[in-house]
Formats: sequence, C-alpha cells, structure tokens
Amino acid sequence: MKSNLVVRLITALVGAPLILALLYVGPAWGWFAFVATAAAVGAFELFAMTHAGDRVAQAVGVLLTEAVMAVLYFRGEDAKALLTLLIALPIVAMLLVLWRLGDITTAATRVAATAFGPLYVGGGLGAIALLRRDGGADGPAFVVLALMMAWFSDTGGYFAGRAFGKHKLYEAVSPKKTVEGAVGGLAGAAVGALLAHFWFLRSLPLVDGLVLAMVGAALGQAGDLGESLLKRSFGIKDSGGIVPGHGGILDRADALIVTGSISFGYVLWLR
Repeated sequence: MKSNLVVRLITALVGAPLILALLYVGPAWGWFAFVATAAAVGAFELFAMTHAGDRVAQAVGVLLTEAVMAVLYFRGEDAKALLTLLIALPIVAMLLVLWRLGDITTAATRVAATAFGPLYVGGGLGAIALLRRDGGADGPAFVVLALMMAWFSDTGGYFAGRAFGKHKLYEAVSPKKTVEGAVGGLAGAAVGALLAHFWFLRSLPLVDGLVLAMVGAALGQAGDLGESLLKRSFGIKDSGGIVPGHGGILDRADALIVTGSISFGYVLWLR
C-alpha cells in the first residue's frame, strides 16, 4: 500500500505541472485535444468491459464518444444538434448490437452501454473542455477547481478513512470506503474551495465555492461508487493501467466527470 501511494505521488508530481502548463499556457484547442484523447482511452476502457473481445464494437464506442465531445464543443449551443445526438445514440446502439449480436444474453446490456457510455465519458469529460473555453478568463481556474474538488476529496477520504474509518459506506459496491472517509472527502473539497477563493479564483464568492465543493464532493463520491459498481458487475479491479499507481483513465476521472460537469453547470447557469 505504501509503495502504491509513492507511485501515486510521483505520478501526480510529474503529471500535474504538465496539465497546468497546457491548461494555462496552451491554446483552448490544445486542451480540447488532450481531454478528447483521455476520453478516447476512457471510452475504450468502458467498452472493453461491456463489449469484451469485440474490437469492432469497442472502436465504434470510442468513435461515438468522440462524436459526442465534438458535438458539445463545436455545436453545443445548437439545440437541433443536441436533440439529434440524443435521438441518434439509442438507435445506433440498437443497430450496432443487431449487427454484432454475439451472446444474446448480454445484448440488452450492450445496447444500454452503447447508448449510455458516450454520454457518460464524452459528455462528462466534454464539460471539462467546455469549462476551459467558456469560463472566460477564469476558465482554466475553474478547471483547476474541478480537479481539486475531485482530487482533494479523494485524498481527504483516503487519509480520513485510514485514520478513523469504522462504518462502511456502501460495502456491497466498495468494501473499503467508510462514512468517516466520505466526511474527510467533504472536508478535503472544502479546503480546495478555500484555496481557490483566496488564491487563484478570487472572482468565485466564498459561499458559492463552499456550496459547490460540498455538492461536487458528495456527488463526485457517488460517481466514484458508480464506476466501482460498473467494475464490480464485470468482475474487474481497475478499468485499465495507463496511469501508474492509479489504474485507468476511468479510475481517475470517475469523480472528475461529476465535479467538472457541476462546475460547468455553475459557470453556465449561475455565474
């Protein structure tokens, strides 16, 4: 466990400066390309679970995920484009499984996964790309806030759970998570919101930041549990191994998909 923690810290120390440099110095399209690449890997991890052994269906799932991201990024203000996307996905999902039937006992699961997966991965990570672009001058800072809400919550939950954890949070889905860890996660997210308000995102009102942190951390932990539910249902421990010490992209982005979407919703509707 200590060895894994060291690997996680090294990965964070190497990756965080590169992400921040791209986020603050690089162009908006560069950030979109980075997030789209991560989404492609995450989509492959998801469809490798739901469509095991079917490389064609996995590739189609990745392409659909990238299509969702492209529609959101380039035509996100066009209601017709969004409506077409929502109508087309279930139809394409059904046709894909009819084309590649495989085991009929899993057909319904694969139809649902093909309709849901691109919206889950492409929509959730697409919000991170939109947040960078549509947040104006504070766009990069709001992305950092979303990252901090997810990562500080994860870190606070880890250490609080290790030190004080006694009561299981949701044992059937994630046996190691505790209520005490969940509370520590909320505290970690609150620290992230305080740092944002006083350090790099002064335009964010303190009350708004704390409320955003509480909602984001609580729902982000639910997103973490949701991804654990998917993995447990398919009998796997990690979605992949591309991030040293952290598993796959989905393992790292499960909470971020939620915190990023909530942050984007705040910027879109309330700011």
